[in-house]
Amino acid sequence: MNNVRTHKPRPMVDLVVSIILPSAILMKLSGENDLGASGALITALAFPLAWGLFELIKYRKFNFIALLGLVSVLLTGGIGLFELDTKWLAIKEAAIPSIIGIAVLISTFTPYPLVKALLLNPEVMDVEKIHLKLKEHNSTNIFEKRLVTATYLIAGSFAFSAVMNYILAKWLVISPAGTPEFNEELGQLTLYSYPMIALPSMVMMIGIFYYLWRTIHDLTGLKLEEVVASNK
Repeated sequence: MNNVRTHKPRPMVDLVVSIILPSAILMKLSGENDLGASGALITALAFPLAWGLFELIKYRKFNFIALLGLVSVLLTGGIGLFELDTKWLAIKEAAIPSIIGIAVLISTFTPYPLVKALLLNPEVMDVEKIHLKLKEHNSTNIFEKRLVTATYLIAGSFAFSAVMNYILAKWLVISPAGTPEFNEELGQLTLYSYPMIALPSMVMMIGIFYYLWRTIHDLTGLKLEEVVASNK
């Protein structure tokens, strides 16, 4: 019997725990009369770190992207606590989406391309039905070529995130690590990255998903309700 629980996305909880709470702590509680620079940094990063570990352990999905997210939190804490040059924060901010984008590209040369895991998710789409219809219409090769195009588009969205992360980090975080000012700027970086980077990236992903759906519809004739996976 399979006891692994199904993961249900909770975007509002993710937003509060990973962005709003850490940002508020960093910007409001970093003073010497509050938690102090180090105390506020540790407390703020504890929320997304604990939440990420909880999600990974509860649902037993130790995937590559989630693992990178946890590594990113730990690196941010290390830069602040060891008072490293802030250039490393900008490099780290750019490195994480860059690694994901490169991994997406490299995976196209393996039997397990990440684009299929990201876009052709059996929990969302009836993948078996799609493949059967593609074979019926002799469109499998065309579909595979469109998937490669989608791969380049996804990699491009991560490249956008990397560039914007670097620019935003260099622009906002200018104070030495280990100071209340650094924490406040880090809080602003965390807060501003959502509307300035995460939302545009999300719009790009929605556009790519729509491109894939139109491809499936054009090549198979399937309607949206026929493509969506049944939960029965």
